[in-house]
Amino acid sequence: MTIALFSGQGSQYVGMGKDFLEDSILRSIAETGSEILGRDLIRIMTETPQEELNLTINAQPAIMTVSLMALRIAEQKGFTFDGVAGHSLGEYAGMQASGMITLEDAFRLIKARSEAMDEASRNNKGTMSAVMKIAPETVAEVCDKAVNYVSAVNYNSPVQTVIAGTPEGVAEVSAIFTEMKARVVPLSVAGAFHSKLMQSASEKFYETAKTITFRKPEVKYYSNVTGGELTDFSDMPALLAKHIVSPVRFTSELNAMYQAGADKFVEFGAGKTLTGLVKKTLKGVTAFNIENAEGLANL
Repeated sequence: MTIALFSGQGSQYVGMGKDFLEDSILRSIAETGSEILGRDLIRIMTETPQEELNLTINAQPAIMTVSLMALRIAEQKGFTFDGVAGHSLGEYAGMQASGMITLEDAFRLIKARSEAMDEASRNNKGTMSAVMKIAPETVAEVCDKAVNYVSAVNYNSPVQTVIAGTPEGVAEVSAIFTEMKARVVPLSVAGAFHSKLMQSASEKFYETAKTITFRKPEVKYYSNVTGGELTDFSDMPALLAKHIVSPVRFTSELNAMYQAGADKFVEFGAGKTLTGLVKKTLKGVTAFNIENAEGLANL
């Protein structure tokens, strides 16, 4: 069983997807995004300075575009898959890849999501860090006891949990984790994603999500919110709004896929983050990433 994985925010880098743009079909994906965004997505992907690319309103659509371009070229070479999963932002590429939403609606959703999250980040200052070498349960327990607001928001692997909260809250628990011999790495994101500091974004995004048509996916679809295969698609707008303020239960998703028979995981999009998480979580499976033409050699 083969799973297509889609990269999340934080994986962006200047020039990502550049070689895919030489293919007219792949380039049309970025052009569609530019039309809906009202901004030059190709320029954002290939020419903007890293600091500008890191902005939520730029990073989210750019990463999704690279993920979808990478998948399309793989499909041209005969790649097929039985299920999809994405990390946070990656769920939107997953929805489009599964047939749940059209390409145009994927960009409409990500435009609304990135703008709402950008606004929330500016109004509610927050930050995120990855905590490694400590059990997820311990990370959550320390965050729950903090004086300042901070929460465990991304359960990425048995040895990596991402925290989000106010700068004071993240600093408070980071000092504790360092004393516990953990490794704490600040992330290149603009806000405290998947925490209660994103509540205003959740509410604003919901209004756009309600205007989108969602279909039942053509392959298995795994959800960050539930941590397993999603089978109820009756109210996707509410689920996606909840997704913005809920933890990403990626480790649970991986285990659910593995229990269902998944033995091949292919990550589409910038970087190798999810490929690394698969290898840290599951044994005896194949995992590799496709972010440029060179990656196609693994197919």
